[in-house]
Amino acid sequence: QVQLVESGGGLVQAGGSLRLACTASGRTLSNYIMGWFRQAPGKEREFVAAITWSGRSTNYADSVKGRFTISRDNAKNTAYLQMNSLKPEDTAVYYCAHGSFFTIAANNYRYWGQGTQVTVSS
Repeated sequence: QVQLVESGGGLVQAGGSLRLACTASGRTLSNYIMGWFRQAPGKEREFVAAITWSGRSTNYADSVKGRFTISRDNAKNTAYLQMNSLKPEDTAVYYCAHGSFFTIAANNYRYWGQGTQVTVSS
């Protein structure tokens, strides 16, 4: 089993920044992929970003490209999501996910964190 714990969410004004962190513990998958997803009220969960084990490959949703940056520190089993130029439409619960495939499909991620709320005020 793998446990994922997110941190760093909160309330920020439009144009501001937040940095989310997700730390994995337990029996992590070999060379695991880390992803970030989000779910706004009344909407389906959507892909935000993903990063390979080496960190050499990343993928972003079009809606966050150029504003969000995903990174990881494997020595700390931690992935990060730096969110800049935040917009009210970024308001959602953000989830980190742990899996074996570099994909945007949520059902390919095996383990999930509990989520952290990000609220962007206008």
